[in-house]
Parts: sequence; C-alpha cells; structure tokens
Amino acid sequence: MTQQSGGSTMEPVSWFHSLSTAASVSSLSDMVHREERTPLVNQSDIETGHTTHAQYGSSSSMRTSASGVELPKDTSKRNSMFKKRVRYYVPSTAWIPDYSVSLLGGDLLAGVTLAAMLIPQSVSYGTSLAKLSPTTGLFAAAIPPIMYSLLGTSRQLNVAPEAALSLLVGQAVSDYRRGDHHTRPEDADAVGIAVSTAITFQVGLFASMLGFFRLGFLDVVLSRALLRGFVTAVAVVITIEQLIPMFGLVALENQMNPESTLDKIVFLLEFSWSNYHKPTMLVSFGALLVLIFMRTSKGYFRRIWWIERLPEVLLVVVLSTIISGYLRWDEEGVDILGKIPINTGGHFFSFPLKQSISYIRGTTSTAVLITIMGFLDSTVAAKQNADRFGYSISPNRELVALGAANLFGSFVPGTLPAFGSIVRSKINGDVGARTQLASLVTAGITLLATFFLLPYLYYLPRCVLASIICLFVISLFSEVPHDLMYYWRIRAWTDLAMMFLTFSLSVIWNIEIGIIVSLIISLLLVIKRSSHTRLIILGRIPGTDQWGPIADNPGAEDVPGILIIRIRESLDFANTAQLKERLRRLELYGPERTHPSEEPRRQPASTLVFHMADVETCDASAVQIFHELLETYQNRGVELFVTHLRSGPRKMFERAGIEELLGSEAFFATLGDAMTSIGQQ
Repeated sequence: MTQQSGGSTMEPVSWFHSLSTAASVSSLSDMVHREERTPLVNQSDIETGHTTHAQYGSSSSMRTSASGVELPKDTSKRNSMFKKRVRYYVPSTAWIPDYSVSLLGGDLLAGVTLAAMLIPQSVSYGTSLAKLSPTTGLFAAAIPPIMYSLLGTSRQLNVAPEAALSLLVGQAVSDYRRGDHHTRPEDADAVGIAVSTAITFQVGLFASMLGFFRLGFLDVVLSRALLRGFVTAVAVVITIEQLIPMFGLVALENQMNPESTLDKIVFLLEFSWSNYHKPTMLVSFGALLVLIFMRTSKGYFRRIWWIERLPEVLLVVVLSTIISGYLRWDEEGVDILGKIPINTGGHFFSFPLKQSISYIRGTTSTAVLITIMGFLDSTVAAKQNADRFGYSISPNRELVALGAANLFGSFVPGTLPAFGSIVRSKINGDVGARTQLASLVTAGITLLATFFLLPYLYYLPRCVLASIICLFVISLFSEVPHDLMYYWRIRAWTDLAMMFLTFSLSVIWNIEIGIIVSLIISLLLVIKRSSHTRLIILGRIPGTDQWGPIADNPGAEDVPGILIIRIRESLDFANTAQLKERLRRLELYGPERTHPSEEPRRQPASTLVFHMADVETCDASAVQIFHELLETYQNRGVELFVTHLRSGPRKMFERAGIEELLGSEAFFATLGDAMTSIGQQ
C-alpha cells in the first residue's frame, strides 16, 4: 500500500504509525479526515520480518553501478545503507529529487497564504514584543525556515517567530537597556541586536545538543495543566503589553517605567481613562474590531474558498497604511512605523559571538526557557500533522533541525528565535502544503518584502500592529474555559493548582520565574510518583483457584497470616528506596489510605509471598535494597517466598546471594504452587 508524498513516485507508507501522546484531542478527528487514514499494523509483516521501506538493488551477488561497472555485493550494500542514512538524517534528499509537479499548486498556495499572514505578524512581534526593529521578526520568518526545510521531518511545520518567545526576548532586551544607565539612546538598537543574537545562538545550540543526546522525550515531562497555565499567563502579559500602545500611553510609560506585569496593570487602571490618546485609541480598537469581524465572518463562508483564504491581517495593514498616509494620522499624534533601515549591526552575515559574547551569560536562562517552550509547541504541531497526513516524525531529529535553523538564523544579527506553530502549521496543511517547499516559498516572499516592501509601510500605525497581536492572543484564551471545566469535572485538584500557580507567578513576578518554579514542582511530582513502587495485595477470589487484588475485588479472601504482594513494575534505585516502608504500611493497614497515627488494622504477617511477574528488570541498587529487606523479614521469623520470577531478575538474585539466602525451595513458578506448598507445611 502506498501514498503519494513529496515525490513523483509513490513512496511506501510505514505500517508502524503510533498516536502521539502530545497531540491534542482536537487532532484525533483529523486522523480520519477524508481519506487521510493511518493504516493498522499488518501482523503478517511482523511475523515474517517483511519491511515496507524502499528496496535498493537486487538479490544477485554482483550489482551494477551508474557507469555500468559491476560492483561487489558488499560495496553495493554499503552504498545502499549510506543512501538510507542520508535520506533519514537529511529528509530533503528524499523529497527534493522526487518532487511531483502535481504538488506544486498546493505548496505555492500555502506558501503565499502563510506569507500574507506572517509578514505583518512578524513586524508586530519584532516591534511590539521583542522591542527591536521590524526586520528582526522578518528575518526570523525568512532565514531559519530555509535550514529547517532541509533537515526537518515534518512536511507541514512552519518555523517562524512566536508571540510568547518574542516576549521573552523583549523582556531580556528591556532588562539590559534599563540595567545599563550609561547606554546612549543611539546604542540601544545595538544592545537589542546583540542580546537577541546571543539568545538565538544559544537556543540553536541547546536544541541541537538535546537532539544529539536523544532527549526528545522531554515533551512528556511537562503536564498539560502547567502548559495551559503558562500559555494563559503569556496571553495576559501580551495583552497588557499591547493595551499600552493601543491607548496611546507609550510616552507616559517611558516616564513612569513600570517594570512587572502587575505594575503595568496598575498603570493601565490609573491612566487609561484619563491620559489616553483619542485618535490612537480609535484607530487601534477600530482595527481590532474589523479584524475580529472579518475572521468571524469567514467562518460562515467556508464553502467559498476565496473568502476562507482571505488574508484579513494583510488587508487591514494595507488599508490602514493607505488611510494613515492620506489623512496624515501622524500629524494627529498617532505613532507610525516610519523609515525602517535594514539594521544588522554593520554586516548582513556575521559570526554570532562577535558582538554578543558579553551577553551570553546573562541570557542563558532565557535561552533555555525559549528552547523548551519552542520545542514543546513545535513537536505538538509536528505530531498533529504527522498523525493527520499519515507519516512519522522523530522528536530527536526535530530538535536537531530546529537547533540548526536557529543557529543558521543567528548568523544574521538580531534575528529572533524561530519555532513551529500549531495554528500556522494547521493552516499550512489545510491550504495544501504537502512538502517543505511551502515554507521555502514563504521564506522567499518574506525576504523580498523585507528588502523591497518595507518602505511602503512608512505610514503604518504602530497601534495597528498591537491590534494584530491582540487578535492572535484571543486564540490563546480560547481553550482556557474548556480546560478549567474539564479539570473541575474530574476533580483534578493537583492539575488545577499547577495551572493557577504557573499563571500567578508568571503574572505577579515574571514569566521566567513562573515557568521555572512550575517546572521544578512538576519534576518533583514526577519523581515522587516514580519513587513509589506500585504494590497490590492479592487475595483468593471465592469459589475459584484464582487470585486478584483485594482492592478491586471486595469479596477476595485474605488468607490470615499470609501477605501476598504483587510488585507491578520493574525495580530500580528510585522506587525501591521506600519499599520497606510501603510494605510495612500494607502489612499493618492494607491497601486503604490511612493516617500513620491510627491503630493497625491487620495482624503482622508470618508468611510473605512476592508475586514478581511484572518485574522485567532490576538494577544493582534495587537488588541490594531487596536483599536487606529480605534479611530484615528473616530476622523477624517471617517465611519468604518468590513466584513468577523472570530469568533476568533471577540471574541478578543469584549473583547477589538472594537465592542462597532464601534457598531454592522458596522460588515457585506460579502463585498456586507456592500456596499449595505453604498449605502442606
């Protein structure tokens, strides 16, 4: 079975697709959209060892090279393996040579559509969030995607600056500008470019290292509640940041200099109704209402393709620029974009550390946060599209590709960090993108706009850019009510607490403190849960010779004086440290949760049976702790038995002297055999 991909040939579809754990629930319906269905595993392929990958060469002992010279079988094998490795690690070598002209229309349409959305969005992110020149956002939308299109495994992922990440860069830039009181105003741009370059370089370096050391599993460490709290806090922070220029309070903000988001909220409450600039406020909120109206109206005309593809953001930018120039809003006090020089600090391409090395140490924490958050957003978007269009991605190779893209971007001074977006990537796939050519088209149009179209945006009101950002922020709030109701309905109090903690810390202090504290708490919760060995007490099910958990089977018979413990996971140094205390509590109180101050509910056991069918591995520390535990029970006079022990752990037990300690007669193949022997004794 085949599926058309990025080439003119039909490339085989892998039978081993898996559902992404990071994919949102909303993406599940997309998996069965139209004919885009992921095939199930063919059992015969597994049993016979067949492969669905492309076959290179033939089964003969001699192969023929391109020049007609016969090659030995070993040489042909090595060449074939090399080609496979190259196509695996550099995916562009697979889709570029075999590109099908039939895919060109969809890729071009998607590239143009995304460029129409990205150009004004990137200008907004560069000026309003990152506190830099508009070109820094445009370069981030044009340079990194070129490298990602060569190395990335996702066919629809679009790499560009993100609102939350641009905000983190902007906070770092503002901190440096405020911290150095000797910095002259004319040097402020140079400081901003150096800080942004240092951050982007480190982001690329960290992402590449994470991918090289195969740490792509990090996307499962952070809970969705933590991410929801973080995203909601970012949405609030961005909204507060943009309301200041929308009310025309930028000059007053520079005088008052409120630092934290909480200070800016107080600033807005105090001055927004008394010191607002009327023309700026009318233009900004009018533009926001038009954007919301146009986006909402498009939902009612989904069957009319040209209305659905209408770039409302680009239209508002063009119209507001024309009207502003015609009516000369700048003479009314409305702040306009003005002349935008292509400012990269002297050279278009420059080694990242040449001017930024002094800012490396102070921006490392920001770079780490941007790397983690950018990768999480990118991998969710990539997995959703992979599930939808029936191909697989590698999180580790995605990390390498994203790292290389940002490293490449850092050679253009001032370029913002760039990562994938769920919204942009979904639009990319909906419009028709089937290969990374769509991203190359977007990058090319953005570069052309940067060098040739920016002068035409001279009269663009800056408050309109703030309105555009507010439009995109609305989507960040959209899932909050659903998640709150969901966690409340299932009584997930821990998740709710994590969400509110992340949100509160991010808003009251800053985003870095919020995510760092929440990340530490999340890791501590993971460690706490992993350090508790999963143990259950087994009892005989009445009328049968079967045994089941007494917590799940209320009628299960608990044999007096005998404690049967089933260990439900492999043993390691982490989860065996508290094994002795866990067994003591089960022995005295049973499976119910009780306070340690209460009186014991069970009599101390005279016989202890370990059911170890689920223990697949056991490391040295765990075996040592288990040995000490068994010695403790033996000193108490408790009889010990082990059942269902696998071959791997049994070898470890033999080497550690546990079999010698208990005697070979204490080991049984089944629990029934052990209970029969105990009954006979």
